[in-house]
Parts: sequence; structure tokens; C-alpha cells
Amino acid sequence: MEISLALLIIRIVVGLLLIGHSSQKLFGWFGGHGFAGTVGFLKSLGFKPAAFWTLLGSLSEFGGGVLFVLGLLTPLGGVAIFASMLMAVIKIHWKAGLWSQNGGYEYPLVLALVALVVGSVGGGSYSIDALIGFSLPALYYWILVVLAVVVDLIGVATSRQPAAQTQAA
Repeated sequence: MEISLALLIIRIVVGLLLIGHSSQKLFGWFGGHGFAGTVGFLKSLGFKPAAFWTLLGSLSEFGGGVLFVLGLLTPLGGVAIFASMLMAVIKIHWKAGLWSQNGGYEYPLVLALVALVVGSVGGGSYSIDALIGFSLPALYYWILVVLAVVVDLIGVATSRQPAAQTQAA
């Protein structure tokens, strides 16, 4: 199989899954809790302001998914997906361990790494990027990845469990 066809398949599958996943958070579609429910969940995890972090994470997933599906600004879509999945790994799933059946970080870790790799190599020949001649220099891509990690670390560092939950645990 040609690498560009493989990249197209990966981009479409991962992109559509993330569009659907973020639509649960943003709009309450596909059995999701919607924006208010997601804000409440992130608030319970100690995120402040929870609405900001909900919007940032959900739009990163949704926008990154759209960019992936289209193969448009693929490196930026990859960074957006990577950042949101890294936050999910660190803040939401880490304490449950690796495996998904226990609520672990296995699945968001795979999505984060797929996004990181596809973002670094680009969307391939079957992408809008190829059609318009867009490519991001590797140095700029990795600077964006580092900035995304810094933003995630700020979110983790500034979010603390509320006192009532900390005592109950």
C-alpha cells in the first residue's frame, strides 16, 4: 500500500472519531453530556476556569479532527489532537493505569502518538496540503509540540482536586 493512502486512511479514521468524540462534549451529540456537563466534569477535576479548559480541549479535538480528515494544515491538526489527548492521559486516565477496560490511558495515548507522527510527516499526497503546497518546517512543528506540552502542564499544575474530593479519596 502506498504511504499516502495509508496516511489518508489514518487521517480519516482518527479525524472522524475525534470529531464525534468532541461533538459529545460540545453539543451533547452521540450520547454526550454537552458543554455544560463537560464543564462540570472538568470543574470536578479542579480545572479553573473549567469553561476555558473545556472549550480549549473540545475545540482542539474537533478542529484537529476536521483538519485531519481534510488533510488541511495537517501538522497543526496533529498538534491540536496531541495536546488534547496528552491532557486526557495525564489528568483523566493516568491514575487508572494503562489498560482501557480499567479506564486507563491506552486509547488516548495511541491517539496522541498517531497525531504526533502524522503531524510530523504531513498529510501525504491525498490531502489539501499537497494540493496547495503547504508544509510546515520541522523546527516550527516541534516548537508547536513543545508549546502544546507547556500549555498542558500549565493546565495540570493549576488544576487541583477540590478539598472535599481530596479528603474523600
